[in-house]
Amino acid sequence: MSDDGAAQFAVLRHTDVGFAVTDRGGRLLWVNPALANMLGIPEEGAAGRSLPALMPGVPDGPRAGIAALLAPSARPQGHRWLEVSCTHLDGTENLLYRAMDVTAWRSRELEATQQAQALHRAQMLGRMGNWEWYLPDDRVVWSDALLDMVGHPPGTELDYAAYTSLIHEDDRPEFQRVVERALRTGEQFTYTHRITRANCGSELVFECFGEVVRDDAGRPVRMLGTAHDVTQSHRLHSELLRLSEEDPLTGLPNRRALTRELERQLAAGATGALLLLDLDNFKDVNDLRGHAVGDRVMRTLATKLSGQLGPGQLLGRLGGDEFAVVLPDVDTAQAAAVAEKLAAGISALPVITGAAATRMTASTGVAPFGDGAGWEDVLANADLALYASKAAGRNRVTVYEPGHYADTVKRVSVLDRLRFALDNDGFALHAMPMVHLRTGRILGYELLLRLEDGDGPAPGPAEFLPEAERSGLVLDIDRWVLDKALDTLVRHPDSDLRFNVNVSGRTLEDADFAKFVLDRLVAAGVTPGRLGLEITETAAMTNLDAVRDLAEQLRATGCRITLDDFGAGFGSFVHLKHLPITGLKIDGEFVRGIDRGTSDAVLVSGILEIARGLGLSTVAEWVERPSQVDALARLGVRVGQGFHLGQPTPLAEMLRHRREHQAPTDAAHGLPSRRAGR
Repeated sequence: MSDDGAAQFAVLRHTDVGFAVTDRGGRLLWVNPALANMLGIPEEGAAGRSLPALMPGVPDGPRAGIAALLAPSARPQGHRWLEVSCTHLDGTENLLYRAMDVTAWRSRELEATQQAQALHRAQMLGRMGNWEWYLPDDRVVWSDALLDMVGHPPGTELDYAAYTSLIHEDDRPEFQRVVERALRTGEQFTYTHRITRANCGSELVFECFGEVVRDDAGRPVRMLGTAHDVTQSHRLHSELLRLSEEDPLTGLPNRRALTRELERQLAAGATGALLLLDLDNFKDVNDLRGHAVGDRVMRTLATKLSGQLGPGQLLGRLGGDEFAVVLPDVDTAQAAAVAEKLAAGISALPVITGAAATRMTASTGVAPFGDGAGWEDVLANADLALYASKAAGRNRVTVYEPGHYADTVKRVSVLDRLRFALDNDGFALHAMPMVHLRTGRILGYELLLRLEDGDGPAPGPAEFLPEAERSGLVLDIDRWVLDKALDTLVRHPDSDLRFNVNVSGRTLEDADFAKFVLDRLVAAGVTPGRLGLEITETAAMTNLDAVRDLAEQLRATGCRITLDDFGAGFGSFVHLKHLPITGLKIDGEFVRGIDRGTSDAVLVSGILEIARGLGLSTVAEWVERPSQVDALARLGVRVGQGFHLGQPTPLAEMLRHRREHQAPTDAAHGLPSRRAGR
């Protein structure tokens, strides 16, 4: 045998590819060691044996292609995959067989297929798909799940232009702008757009994320990303946004919607007027006939007043017994005439109080607006005019005049009392319990500020706190409250004693406040978890960055951060995931009718779902009846506060009560229905 022949023979003996020669009947004439191993026979005993018998399914002669066989094996899996081909041996009638063990490759292929199928199932279940755009040849590869989402069968070839044509025409420019920017900068991108399904015309909403892959020269060569069908959550979000601008009691636009419309009018350079209407002595209706009657009267009034306005004139409820109207394209005289007409409509509505009918009246402030004004100034001017109407005896319309600033004299007097109270211990704290609705166990207290300076009738928090905030005096007041809370926690180291204190919008703007709180906590040695801060939704949305910074610093130490009055406008809904808060207080407007089959239960359920998804605790405010407790508990609310669960009590009295009982107490029940101030 030549050297070349010897080398070739050595290759046949050492290769892992099996070779065999048979006669035309399939009897083995020769096998190499690899094929003998595949057949499970000794090499020297192979001659004369039948290859088809040893390897069922082997081709009985030359044919196109390669046969794939599942052959028995001594391996743990009990079989192996072989690829077998057959050809004529040159110059003879014998057959040459070639066999390769592809078991490992088939296993990897099967695993990859299973993974692809699992990914496909996950994408289908999660309503998510992926895509990859090869830029040089403008070829897009879509996952089957994504093709199904857009209404195409699996395997459909869909280029970039065809996909773009499915996007809602109003969303297309933004989509193209985002893609072009990503190609230009290489930044990761995200966008949300509406898309029309190709097979049925229904509309979906996709949330998309993607990135650009560049070559070594920095040129974009591929773009890849995902698309998530967020239609259901988008619809819920849209509904919540709608509700965020709707007063839950009357269905009228709320404060947020009104101020936004006023802001829009001013931005467009429009002229007109803003009316503020406050029902005179409406509290008497609630006190004599109950809140249920008061609510019915409020809804009736909303309908009646709406019917007296013309096109483009927007009526809304600011809260409580206060309405507002945005009147575009009117002068002062026309605005005053509309105000008189609305006041007449209110006074014509009879209200039964006790055994007799009473007549309601309204005080109204009118503030004209025009180019260059800010909505806050317009609202403040209308409020000054309204205050003037009340001061003049109520039941009248007053048009704003610069001289109304003289009315602030009284407010200055209030500020003087507040300064004196700060310097002479004229403030007091009352504690309102937060109660577990199932067990009645008190879990903590909200500390409420009261002015008790002994200088005549004391204004309530709703009267003096706005003035304190406008003047900046609230910065010192908030620090005073925090100091008193921490001093009390130091003197009473009971770990079950926990306080929540309110933080004003002005204090949120104070860059040193977080350091003040942290320094006081360290100096006092109080466990941070015993202290919580409450920030109203309105203040949070006005000072979003300041709230985020404060919450991040304080939460890192273990303090609790609660968003108060949540739901008053749902204005913070889209920002919640970016705020490092620990809890929400459900606004009392949604709790008021929770037990009466109103839409409040739907709204509270939505808030609870949001809170659970973000890992936040919830507290329901304004719990004033046993039936509210039951309704809230059924929805999954664990904690509440309100006059039914416990009235605000002077702090010293509450502490004495705890000492006498030596344990957290159950909440009182059956108390009169009222709401506590701050």
